[in-house]
Amino acid sequence: MLNKYARALFTTIFTPVARLFLKLGISPDVVTAVGTLGVCAGALVFYPRHQFFVGTLVITAFVFSDTIDGVMARMSDRSGKWGAYLDSTLDRVGDSAIFGGLVLWYAGDGDNVVMAALALGCLILGSVVSYAKARAEGLGFTANVGIAERADRLVAVLVTTGLVGLGLPEVVLTIVLALLAVASLITVLQRMLLVRKQALGTL
Repeated sequence: MLNKYARALFTTIFTPVARLFLKLGISPDVVTAVGTLGVCAGALVFYPRHQFFVGTLVITAFVFSDTIDGVMARMSDRSGKWGAYLDSTLDRVGDSAIFGGLVLWYAGDGDNVVMAALALGCLILGSVVSYAKARAEGLGFTANVGIAERADRLVAVLVTTGLVGLGLPEVVLTIVLALLAVASLITVLQRMLLVRKQALGTL
């Protein structure tokens, strides 16, 4: 949902930044890699220390590299299969780090088994959501359905985690993680059913 409405806006906002990076001789691949490292650092350094707000600020600062590298690739006519593959693969790394950082806190000093389990569930199911689509496309099918796309999951967890870091009751994060886990599971099932219909020729 957010991909549909926000991509054009952020493309407009970050086009000057993309143009500057290209003038400096920076490649889209470098931006992709640095962005992923920044997201991982923000999540795995700050979240396990319960520094949720600072961690979220760091993650947010780097997560927009996912838009900038795409703009750079299009502006320099370097869009291709390698860039798409690298971007998609490193996106999974960054997403896993975010939920992994929450797992580390709640399984450690946070001492909350329920929250650790919910964060782990979001991590696993989020990866399966992406895999279900990628595998379908690899077999020649489409799986562009689902109520929990990557952008939606990221915004939900980052906004809530950052606000908890500012004093929002932790129960709100519990609810959000639970809803994300359920929504991700539903999305996996939606994609599996759609591919099944295509495979059986009933679509």
